Amino acid sequence: MNPQDDLPGSGPTPEPLPAAPATAAPAPTPPLGHPLEGVVQQFARDYLKDRRSERRWRLFFRWLWFGLLFVFVLGLVSARKAANVPTGPHTALIEVRGEIAVDTEASAEHLVSALKTAFEDNGAQAIVLRINSPGGSPVQAGIVNDEIRRLKALHKKKVYAVVEEVCASGAYYIAVAADEIYTDKASIVGSIGVLMDGFGFVGAMQKFGIERRLYTAGENKGINDPFSPESEKHRAYTQAMLDQIHKQFIKVVKDGRGKRLKETPDTFSGLYWNGEDAVKQGLADKLGNLDYVAREVIRAEEIIDYTPKENIAERLAKRFGASIGAGAVRALQGTIALR
Repeated sequence: MNPQDDLPGSGPTPEPLPAAPATAAPAPTPPLGHPLEGVVQQFARDYLKDRRSERRWRLFFRWLWFGLLFVFVLGLVSARKAANVPTGPHTALIEVRGEIAVDTEASAEHLVSALKTAFEDNGAQAIVLRINSPGGSPVQAGIVNDEIRRLKALHKKKVYAVVEEVCASGAYYIAVAADEIYTDKASIVGSIGVLMDGFGFVGAMQKFGIERRLYTAGENKGINDPFSPESEKHRAYTQAMLDQIHKQFIKVVKDGRGKRLKETPDTFSGLYWNGEDAVKQGLADKLGNLDYVAREVIRAEEIIDYTPKENIAERLAKRFGASIGAGAVRALQGTIALR
């Protein structure tokens, strides 16, 4: 043992402590005009621009929906009202346009409503039905014909029919209720007949090996089914029904035209004629248009339109296929029509 080891301060030399790690120096602030400053500013500007644009579009769509709602409500309120308000003596106009059927502009519901309003207006000197229709439902046409004759007797006002392009079948069924019928020389008038159309798919089903399964309670419940063979019994029954409706149509024409009608073997055959020949055969009275009748016949040159107008909801429904769907169903099932 070395005696020097016991002396104070004579122990072994301590090892030096490790140096503290140097802290990283902060990143230098980009000097003014550094490229990063421009990027940040541009980002901020673009962000604010997008937010403003988003607010503007949100506001635009809110006003757009509000406007559509306003138009929709306005259409509901003004539906089926006359386009003009009567102010004095005038000619009352009612348009008969397109197919005569339920849920169309020429439905009995629409036309009868307009007829009642026109007849009850003291300023209406007479009523003019301006017709441009190929026909349609015998039921709808019959309702309108009956109502015209009832209102004429009740209010002692005359009704005139004015043909534009076409006044055929069911449209002519309505026209014969008028006191006089005016037409253009080239208009199409007549087609006094009844039809029932449809399709039969039996042959096509046999060709493709498709089996039809139809269950009915009632011997004749499946009559006119387009996917089943047609029996002679059902064919005869359907033809008898069409013949009966045809007789009803003929009676209405004879009652309406009276002695003016010059009947020939073709009169009730379903043929149609131009306006000039229609006058010769007594199917119409004279050549003339709406303005002529109002000015020269009724002597009330001001014309007020009483035709009901479809509202926005009805137009949208048709535009999205309601009418197309109904037409497809009618084509498959078969529908009796005067056209």
